[in-house]
Amino acid sequence: MEIEEIIILVTMFFIYGIFLIFDLFGRNEKYGYLAYIAAVLPVNYYWVISEFALISYLMLFILWDITLLRDTIGIHLKKEKEINDIVLYLVLGILVQLIVSAIIPEVNEDLQGNGTEAVLNLFWLPNVHSEALVNEFPLGFQVAATLLVLLVIIPLILDIKDEEIPFPMFIVIIALFIIPFLYLSYIWIPAAMGVLTFLFSVILFVVLLLITKSEK
Repeated sequence: MEIEEIIILVTMFFIYGIFLIFDLFGRNEKYGYLAYIAAVLPVNYYWVISEFALISYLMLFILWDITLLRDTIGIHLKKEKEINDIVLYLVLGILVQLIVSAIIPEVNEDLQGNGTEAVLNLFWLPNVHSEALVNEFPLGFQVAATLLVLLVIIPLILDIKDEEIPFPMFIVIIALFIIPFLYLSYIWIPAAMGVLTFLFSVILFVVLLLITKSEK
């Protein structure tokens, strides 16, 4: 990388870091949640200048994991975070990343291929099972993606623990995690996507039964 590229990359990481520690400034504002969106900046810039798709997404998932860990601690220890806000801004970050993944490879066609594939003929995402990405830490990507889903589920569990939750709401909660469970199943064992997704859903269902109370 050129010195200019390094400076720009470091600056983008610095912007993410500001939002990550925003609560330490004591402003009592919710701008700290923007860390989920700010994480997209350095990761995609790195993707453009390096063309390493899987490493870029690994970096993105690690940044999101760090932010989710911050917010999980905020929920459990300080009671300063809300699961609704966490999920909202994470989803916004994912949507922004999907939009960027559709635009950047169309502008820079060199980013097409090299282990990426066009999902729905629109979003250029890394194929963790591609032989072209065998040297880009696929195991690290799988672990980071799994941790990402767990760090979303854990704040949810902490938030609804000992609450009175109607049984039909369990189905709604599990339905919301079907896509994440499918994705985890795909990156680990594509041939068993359906079975693994069903297993993850059943485990979540049992956990919800154990930690919540009946309305009656």
